[in-house]
Formats: sequence, structure tokens, C-alpha cells
Amino acid sequence: MTDIMDEYHVLLFDSVHHALKSERILKESGIAHKLIPVPRHISSDCGICLRFTADLKNRIEEALNGRVEIREIRALK
Repeated sequence: MTDIMDEYHVLLFDSVHHALKSERILKESGIAHKLIPVPRHISSDCGICLRFTADLKNRIEEALNGRVEIREIRALK
């Protein structure tokens, strides 16, 4: 059984601008995350996304709600 702390999700955006704005907001909120290239199995487009542990999903959604347009939140497998 996998511990939820070992499970990751990614936030996908329509632009690099939204990803960078989200990173700034999450840093200011003290929420752990990492800016990474979008994994190839998710999209072949060049771009960046934010990776975070699954347990932070609700906190991140609350922090970004109404402030940044998110395309999708996906579990990393």
C-alpha cells in the first residue's frame, strides 16, 4: 500500500504565466510544491506544471481559487 505522502498530483495550466503566478501564490502561502516540466505521458507540449503531494490538493485549490486559471489537476502515476 502506498502512503498518500508518496503520491503526487500536478497542476496543468494553459500558459507559463499562470504556472509562474501559481508558484508565487503557493510560496507566499507556505505550501510545498515544485515547478517541473509537464511529464511526457501527460502532454507532448512543451510546458511547465506544479507538482505537489496528494495531501495538499485541497489547500492548493483553496489558495488558487479565483486567482489563477487551472486547466486540470492530475494524479501522477
